[in-house]
Amino acid sequence: MNDDIKLLNPRKVWKFFTEINEIPRGSGNEKAVSDYFVNFAKERNLEVYQDQYFNVLIKKPATAGYENSPAVILQGHMDMVCEKISTSNHDFTKDPIKMLVKGDFVTADGTTLGADNGIAAAMGLAILDSSDISHAPLEVLLTTDEESGMNGARNFDMSRLSGRMLINLDSEEEGHILTCCAGGLRATINMPLSKVEAPMDYDYYKLTISGLKGGHSGSDIHLQRANANKLMGRLLNNIIENTDCICEEINGGSMDNAITRESWAVIGTKDSEKLKEIILNTKSVFENEYKNIENSINIDIEKTAEKAKYVFSAESFKNAVNVLMLIPYGVESMSTSIKGLVESSSNIGVVRTEENSIKFTSAVRSSVETRKHLICDKIKIIASLVGAEYTSKGEYPAWEYKEKSHLRDVLAQTYEKMFWQKPHIDAIHAGLECGLFSGRMSDMDMVSIGPEMADVHTPDERVSISSVERTYSFVIAVLKNLK
Repeated sequence: MNDDIKLLNPRKVWKFFTEINEIPRGSGNEKAVSDYFVNFAKERNLEVYQDQYFNVLIKKPATAGYENSPAVILQGHMDMVCEKISTSNHDFTKDPIKMLVKGDFVTADGTTLGADNGIAAAMGLAILDSSDISHAPLEVLLTTDEESGMNGARNFDMSRLSGRMLINLDSEEEGHILTCCAGGLRATINMPLSKVEAPMDYDYYKLTISGLKGGHSGSDIHLQRANANKLMGRLLNNIIENTDCICEEINGGSMDNAITRESWAVIGTKDSEKLKEIILNTKSVFENEYKNIENSINIDIEKTAEKAKYVFSAESFKNAVNVLMLIPYGVESMSTSIKGLVESSSNIGVVRTEENSIKFTSAVRSSVETRKHLICDKIKIIASLVGAEYTSKGEYPAWEYKEKSHLRDVLAQTYEKMFWQKPHIDAIHAGLECGLFSGRMSDMDMVSIGPEMADVHTPDERVSISSVERTYSFVIAVLKNLK
């Protein structure tokens, strides 16, 4: 099916996207795809720079008549979120993405697609590979590790860029020109675990919450979707309060910037019938609360073949559940300046039981710096209440709106002329690398655009074929008009 996708229009974009998706490129595993971009440039005698973080910058001279025009930067990230359905055997470290065409959409077979943000890289390569597109001196910057902390952009040597107009291609709504975004960071509670020998007269069960929609923890947070980690906290709290039980482990999610679709725990009990009754009652509560939001909420119980050797002490178990009950999730505040824009939010994306500790990692976002740190203060207080350590990393600044923007004006005028309607000039709650660029290059004129995508950061991720074609034509027209 991947070969069929190469035949879609625009041919070059889908050809390069297919080749990119042949290469595993989860965050932190980008060397192979980075080398692919370097080889692409060398084969075409284009100037290329690859740094120690595997960021790649490719430069192409201006076409005739544009030699004296200011340079333009096209920018995206090469890494992708690696999420899959529970029944998938896909190995993101070695398997290519299996793509499918469903109507107007390209999607993947049980995994994330990687259109976020491989489609940007594919568009950049298609333009670099063409000889019939008019443009100023062109710089295509492809960064690494965006999904897990924006570390590629954070560490890139900005002096390598000669352009002062940057078009970020990491947006997911066609017809929207983004001009500002939230800042954020990753906050972690690392709670020490006290363990005791597991009693042998208990039966052990794996409890799994699944079937949730999930989504992007920035752009989908306002949809009020259920978070499996939060639901697991409530389920375990109900179990603790209504029956005698012990716990071996609690786990959920794989990325802090994805709303958690699945969480699981292994617990022990002497009263399996009571446990099943609590699960049924809790499931009924969840289904009622999310009846207009989630299509399905599954809570499965499976007796384990082996009994646990060690389990959480009663205090550690209660503390872990207390963290899940109290840790912030969802929208914290709405913007008072832009109607409908989420100002601040938090997503408890990953819970992981390790040998001697349990970690709770959240993606915290806000377009107001002080409110971002207010959420972190709440998480820090929760950590102190359970004797845990609080840490944060990967902080990136908000991208602030500029009153004057030549680039924004050109995009808006071009869009209206091409499509006979005005584009939406928008802000977004999700974080973009533009925040890091603006923080280090205050004179950079930036916008963010992209084709229509849905359910990014989930196995239902898909991108519109017709929108990719229109967006690519739009980028080409913008380049032509930036003379």
